[in-house]
Amino acid sequence: MSPAATGSGIEPRRDVFERWRRHSRLIRRLRILLPMAIGLILIIVAGFVVRSTLIGEKAKPVDTQAPIQLVNPRFVGRDNKGRAFVITARVATRDPADYQRVILQTPALVLDEEGDNPMRISALSGVYREDARLLSLDGDVKLNGADLNFTTASSLFNTATGELEGAGEIQGVGALGEIIAKSYGVYDKGDRLVFKGGVHTRVESK
Repeated sequence: MSPAATGSGIEPRRDVFERWRRHSRLIRRLRILLPMAIGLILIIVAGFVVRSTLIGEKAKPVDTQAPIQLVNPRFVGRDNKGRAFVITARVATRDPADYQRVILQTPALVLDEEGDNPMRISALSGVYREDARLLSLDGDVKLNGADLNFTTASSLFNTATGELEGAGEIQGVGALGEIIAKSYGVYDKGDRLVFKGGVHTRVESK
């Protein structure tokens, strides 16, 4: 065999060996890099999942079962005879168990608002039933206007008839003088007052 032939046989073998060695080094590197890349991808995916969860919690919609609240609400209406009335409160909360029931904090009622001598009633708390058109007032109820200045424990106003009644002790001053009674009724925009139960009066002479 000639020297030239011998040299040409060795060179291809060296090329094959060198390629195999480079390929082997690449395989070793990939065996290290691929697990690291997979681990990095898993960490990134986990981070996105956690971030999406936190954002979802922050953007969670308000509980639809939570009660509806109104600040400084104003209910305006008229009774069956066309007389205007206004109901206001510091806060009104609609009962989630009974949509027709509205709970009022420090409510106030104005009867015959458009008249010459409207009557104003205030209380610590109240409940307005929209279906029955009844307003219940409780706690330090005060009646002022239409020649009345009374204090009582509770009152019930019928927004349909415009009548105001109470079953608790009432005391104060009317057109005739001082009056104390256990129940009362205010009718015809305050033109007609009915007191019942242990009525005591002190008439003021003019």
